[in-house]
This record gives sequence, structure tokens and C-alpha cells, in this order.
Amino acid sequence: MKSPRTLTFVLLAVLLLVVPAIGLAAGGGYVFRIATTICVFAILTLSANLITGTTGLLSLGHAAFYGIGAYAAALLGTALHWPVWLTIPVAGIVTACSGVLLALPTMRLVGIYFAVATLGVGEIIHVTLLNWVGFTRGPMGITGISSLGLPGLPANSDMAAYLVTALCLAVTVAVVHRLSHSYFGNALRAVREDDQCAEAMGLNVVRLKVQVFGFSCFFAGVAGALWAHSTGYVSPADFRFSESILILSMIVVGGLGSLPGAIIGAALLIGLPELMRPIGDFRMIVVGLVMFLSIMFRPKGLFGEVSAIELVRKRFGAAWRSSDTLGWR
Repeated sequence: MKSPRTLTFVLLAVLLLVVPAIGLAAGGGYVFRIATTICVFAILTLSANLITGTTGLLSLGHAAFYGIGAYAAALLGTALHWPVWLTIPVAGIVTACSGVLLALPTMRLVGIYFAVATLGVGEIIHVTLLNWVGFTRGPMGITGISSLGLPGLPANSDMAAYLVTALCLAVTVAVVHRLSHSYFGNALRAVREDDQCAEAMGLNVVRLKVQVFGFSCFFAGVAGALWAHSTGYVSPADFRFSESILILSMIVVGGLGSLPGAIIGAALLIGLPELMRPIGDFRMIVVGLVMFLSIMFRPKGLFGEVSAIELVRKRFGAAWRSSDTLGWR
């Protein structure tokens, strides 16, 4: 395997062949629904990782942008009867535009001040979804959202929902890998390490932050649209502050700035409670213990950025080539 593109093909093979085989062997429905949820949260964690892991900005309101995408897809599908293949990218674009507009006033903030500002933005969006009853139906939520489908599979098929979500995850991994392993990604890391030094070197720090916020919110919107179409129902309860903390926990447990870490973190924190379901409420104690021990003994995450980059370089070739010139690679 000579290029990072191979990594995408391997991931595609696992998502499209191995998981469906396991799901069919286990009887279908439940396994596919859990796998679909893991894929949605993996996309969400990859998007948040661009802001928090790669750029070093602590965002506490990411679930709100996830909610904007979900509601955009739900309203476009139920009120305007747009097809699913159109609502998903449009939801991403709507969320990216909303994220940039809402984030512009906060782009010069750093550290805890930026975190508190994103917390405030998240709460504003959540309260708006909850109380704008005439537009969002408030606490009742929106029902009757069209499901994800594929030709050749029955309507409302759990396997079709999983396959569409898995394909979107593979595309997200490829795009985020491209972004984070380019000069743009290196500039973001320079901002993370020292934004004043980066600005002194000629980087436009505010513009970089706005751009990464736009990219991140686009994928958060896509994840929200996939959630809306895979469940057929959205309500403000799905996009609370606790969801933002869960996303942040997935990033930290998996490894800040690491693409494999973001996927592993999402799979662990969504899949482990389901595997532990036979022990009832005690399963959350086990999940909490796993999170505590991972932070105590693996403070850089289970699959931190450095080890992830080293593994990718070792197996798939160097991320940076000395012959490359300035620009996108």
C-alpha cells in the first residue's frame, strides 16, 4: 500500500463488506442501527477534531451545529419534499454558513474565553430550536422524515441506511485527511501551537480559524442530516450541551488531532454501552471507568496524533514529500 488513498480503500472494504457481513450473520436490524449511529458520530467527531484537535480551539457547542444540519434536512424533506440526495449536502452548506456567521465574532478569542463563547452559541441555538414552535415544532420535534435508501434494497431498510452513512464516513475521512495533511493543515497546527508566532510568520490566523470552522460545520451538518434521515425524527433533546461533551470525550479518548483516534473514540463510546447492555445500569460505570483510565494512562489518547502519523507514514508513505512545492497536494 503506497499511498494514503489505500487507507480509504481499506476503510471502505471494512465498512461495506465486513460490517454488513457481521450484521447479516447477527440477524440484521439492531447491529445495523448501532453501526449507523457509530458512523454518524464518527463523522461528527472528525469534524469537531478539526477545530479542537488540529487547530487547538476548545469548542463546547458543536452539538448545536449538528442540530442545525438535522433540522435543515428535516425541514427541507418534510416541508419542501426535497429528495434525500439533495437535503444532505444542502444541510451541510446551510450549517457551514451558519457556523461561519455565528463564529465570526468569536474568532479573536482564545482559550477559555473561546470555549465559553461557543458554549453560549450552542445554548442559543438549542433554546431557539426548543422555543421556535411555529418553525421547528419545539419539544414535539419533526416526524415523518424520509429514510435513507439504495436501489435494490427495501424501503426503510436498516442496511441501506447503514451503507449510505458508511459511504459518507469514507468520503469524510478522505476529505479530512486531505485537509489535515496539507499546508493548510500545517498552518492550523501552527495556530494551535502558538497563534501569535503564527501571525508573526505571516499567517492570517483569523481567516484560518474562520475557514476551519466552515469546513468543520459542513461535516457536522452532514452528520445531522444523516441522523435525521436514519431515525426519521429529530427533536431539540438530541442536540443538548451533553452531546457536545460526548463529542469532546470521543476526541480526547481517541486522541487529539488524530483521524484514526476520532473514529476509534466514536466507536468505543457508542459501541461499548451497547456491548455492556446485559449488565444494565452498571454499564455506564464501566464506560466512565474506561474513560477515566484512558485519560490517566494514555493522556494523549488511545491513538494520539503523533503515533497515528507515524503509523500512516510507516505503512502508507510519507505525508510530506520533499519534492512538493507550495500549494495543495
